[in-house]
Amino acid sequence: MATFTLRVNGRSHQVDVDPATPLLFVLSDELDLRGPKFGCGLGQCGACTVVVNGQATRSCVTPVSSVGQNEITTLEGLGTADAPHAIQQAFIAEQAAQCGFCLSGVILTAKTFLDRNPRATDEQIQQALSGVLCRCFGNGRMLKAIRRYASERTV
Repeated sequence: MATFTLRVNGRSHQVDVDPATPLLFVLSDELDLRGPKFGCGLGQCGACTVVVNGQATRSCVTPVSSVGQNEITTLEGLGTADAPHAIQQAFIAEQAAQCGFCLSGVILTAKTFLDRNPRATDEQIQQALSGVLCRCFGNGRMLKAIRRYASERTV
């Protein structure tokens, strides 16, 4: 066991865990965050996505020891129910959430991609999201919400 100080959603947290523990389990079990989900456990589906130092990161295959002092943002860290982040608001406006299992991966991957590529084409957005699996096929509405967010932030 080792003690780690993690900066999650703008707050500092100390956790005492095995250094090899996946970040996902620290976020869910130690910090009670439910945005990132356990999906495949192999880093292939994207349900566990969080943002680490500005990069979309699969938390199920990221050992907590590798995070260091980097800022970690989960879906909960973007906005609140009363004041959602603009991308969350776009998903609400487009009624893009269906079961919600993949939302952490879709929203955080789209946001980090658009932060780096604000004028991305639809094809580039779809390519960036190709590694995030949606099980209930709400993809059409999700893409519409992401396009809405992209157009509103470049206006």
